[in-house]
Amino acid sequence: MTAATKLYNPDAVKNIKKEKKAWEEQTFAPHKKRSDDFHTLSAIPIQALYTPADASDLNYMQDLGLPGEGPFVRGVYPTMYRGRSWTIRQLAGFGPPEETNMRYKFLLKEGANGINGVFDYPTLRGFDSTDPMARADAGRGGVAIDTLEDMQILFDGIPIEKISTSLVTCQPICNITVQSMYFANAQLRDLALDQLAGTSQNDFLMETVVTIAPEVLPPRASFKLSCDAIEFCTKHVPRWNPVSFSGYNYRESGCTAIQEVAFVICNAIACCRELIRRGLDIDSFAPRLSFFLSAHNDFFEEIAKYRAARRIWYRMMKERFAPKDSHSLRFRFHVQTAGVALTAQQPLNNIARAAYHGMAAVLGGAQSVHIDGYDEALCTPTELSALTALRTNQILQLETGVTRTIDPLGGSYFIESLTNQLEEKILDLLEKIEHMDGIVRAVETGWIHQEISNAAYAYQQAVDSGKMPIVGLNCHRVKEEKLPMDLFEVPETLSIQEKKINKIKKKRDAAKAQRALEAIASCCDQDGNLMEVIVESVKSYVTEGEISRTLKDRYGTWTPPLF
Repeated sequence: MTAATKLYNPDAVKNIKKEKKAWEEQTFAPHKKRSDDFHTLSAIPIQALYTPADASDLNYMQDLGLPGEGPFVRGVYPTMYRGRSWTIRQLAGFGPPEETNMRYKFLLKEGANGINGVFDYPTLRGFDSTDPMARADAGRGGVAIDTLEDMQILFDGIPIEKISTSLVTCQPICNITVQSMYFANAQLRDLALDQLAGTSQNDFLMETVVTIAPEVLPPRASFKLSCDAIEFCTKHVPRWNPVSFSGYNYRESGCTAIQEVAFVICNAIACCRELIRRGLDIDSFAPRLSFFLSAHNDFFEEIAKYRAARRIWYRMMKERFAPKDSHSLRFRFHVQTAGVALTAQQPLNNIARAAYHGMAAVLGGAQSVHIDGYDEALCTPTELSALTALRTNQILQLETGVTRTIDPLGGSYFIESLTNQLEEKILDLLEKIEHMDGIVRAVETGWIHQEISNAAYAYQQAVDSGKMPIVGLNCHRVKEEKLPMDLFEVPETLSIQEKKINKIKKKRDAAKAQRALEAIASCCDQDGNLMEVIVESVKSYVTEGEISRTLKDRYGTWTPPLF
């Protein structure tokens, strides 16, 4: 790099290094310090002071650029929040669909401008509410969806053609059915699919690595289902983001910020290759790929992580696939504040934690944000907790001034240095996965599981030892603490869903339902696009469990490697 392309004059940088060294030895060193060992959560050493010397190799236009232009480090849109603020997309879902429908309407009434629907454990894992393997969890962790009728109830009275909806259908076995129900519901309401806007998580790592259930699909089958949904939406639902690579959930399982970004990008690259193999042009689907990231405790590392992810995605897409549409090069992402960082102890402290997490997401340029409720370490959020989280998002948006300028921390010596270091470590990990023959193979061998397990163990050791202070948990504790609020009680769900399933099975055309399941089985055998078939099949009111059982019969199930 020539002197003319550097941000700082080389002679000035040389002098700054000299002056800093003298300051460290003569002024800084004699003073008492808390520790000589400061690191980010990803174990990147943190200096006491950063200067232009730590960012002296940056070429502004190549490495940072301008908002809305490559490499998009300073934002994926030209105006960012000065033009349109981030979408407030608060997570909601519990019990039977009748209850969650009311929560959706409550949040929309109070100012949320998008729906973020989470589904219960049986639904996410492909079981009916009444299945003996899952019935104890009906309505827990999210809303129960068994048939198309439940989807109709869930969105009753909500104008889905006007409101963007995020379906937290993490696992492809759930997504292929629940997303199909969402689309079928729209069609039954005489809405064209191209009127719908929203996002599905649809991440095969969620099914095979993070939230593993009994009888999980093999990784390659799960990956196929994920790509089927992307292909279907590319052809029929052009305003839909058919996948949100779920780094947030990897992070909740214990991985580092470096692993979080490396795994989502490697996953997305694998999907690009598969969809191109199927005959799709990169620009037909890449603009609609999206990402879902965490905002954890390490404030500056999280901001730098988002900026590094944008630069890596831009360069990798450009080099590997040479898209003609610049939208294919944009790393767009939703952020949820870190649930794993919340404590059951002194839960009102979580309001402050989640606010700082949300601030990091916004300073890092997120497109939409969910802020956790203060009671989420204890229960499903109460209406008060959900409203407080919504108001936290609104205070951040309307009162703090963070929307007034783009990338306000850009140019910080610390932020730029940390962004570069994170990028380097993420690229090293991406290269390692590529040498294993890609992300699917890395899952099949159990390598991804081991990496996340190791990181989670190291994190927990730091907490248990007190090396990582957590207020209320391992320091500043309150003896004989009394909870300052009531806990949410999940409404009775199993009996409600059981009655509905029994009624549906008696009322539906049994022969038509059987033909629908046979069509799904035939599609598996012929290696066709399953969403093309399932969107029609769910109109016969087959249950999610019946569809999942058909898929498992055809693809088999997989036991993840354990160590």
